[in-house]
Amino acid sequence: MSLLPARLADLATVAAFRSAWAGVRWLPEPAAYALFDRIADLTVRRGGAGRLRANYARVRPDLDDSQLDALVREGMRAYMRYYGEAFRLPVLTPAALAERVRVEGDAPVRAVVDAGGSAICFLGHLGNWDLAGAWAAVHWTAVTTVAERLEPEEVFREFLTFREGLGMTILPLTGGPAPFPLLREAARRPGLIPLLADRDLTRQGVEVDFFGRPARMAPGPAALALAERRPLFPVSIRHERRGSGWGIVVTFHPEVTAPPAGPTAGRVRAMTQQCADALAGAIARHPADWHMLQAVFAEDLRPRPDRPEAAERDPA
Repeated sequence: MSLLPARLADLATVAAFRSAWAGVRWLPEPAAYALFDRIADLTVRRGGAGRLRANYARVRPDLDDSQLDALVREGMRAYMRYYGEAFRLPVLTPAALAERVRVEGDAPVRAVVDAGGSAICFLGHLGNWDLAGAWAAVHWTAVTTVAERLEPEEVFREFLTFREGLGMTILPLTGGPAPFPLLREAARRPGLIPLLADRDLTRQGVEVDFFGRPARMAPGPAALALAERRPLFPVSIRHERRGSGWGIVVTFHPEVTAPPAGPTAGRVRAMTQQCADALAGAIARHPADWHMLQAVFAEDLRPRPDRPEAAERDPA
């Protein structure tokens, strides 16, 4: 694609996102959910859920083709629901945020924050993490996280402005100061540091066992917890029906236990494995809420220079 058509495509993408932010928030809530359900179904019919289907086939190998089709449809609807809710978030009142979020297992985390400490959270691409972050920033404590730099740049900046407008502190993964030192600073203040970590964005990920298969996940949460001696909690999020609409359930799983001794790399791997196990249990119970449209399992990842044996099945 030449530079001009590529730029025109970028501009069209930016315009679409801006239009959605400007328009979707004013739709009646049932109409907004129905609209994004239709977008999801159209995406599936046009073959845009291949990676989602492949990931689901690995976590639910017991399903036949028709059952897998139904799960893909439900999962794509959950993925588009995330966007529909995100476009409406800027106009939700604190009371509306509180109505949409239910929290489980948060007592140990609240004890940490109430004592003036920080808690590191290992999140998966489950439910609606932006809604969870907005709720926490408004009703609980400071929230600092890292965001992947999207393309085109304008879309990334729209999302950056959007998330910062919800009260969160956002550190770009790339294109700015190295995020890890800034996360270490944040970990020395009271608050939550939720990090999406069920996909390796840096090609320096930790290999874990995930549903009986090797997968690569981000080492950052465990490394940060070890570096600052802060507690690490796996967190899963799922949607649940609330009348004619939807809400989310944020589940804080038990704190991960750090190995008492040994090389840092081994301790990070052990802690990341515990997080992967907690997420796997949550995904097994609510697979449609794991809307992962990228490669996670090692057999699907692009070959790495230091791992030429890794085969690519389907580009991320």
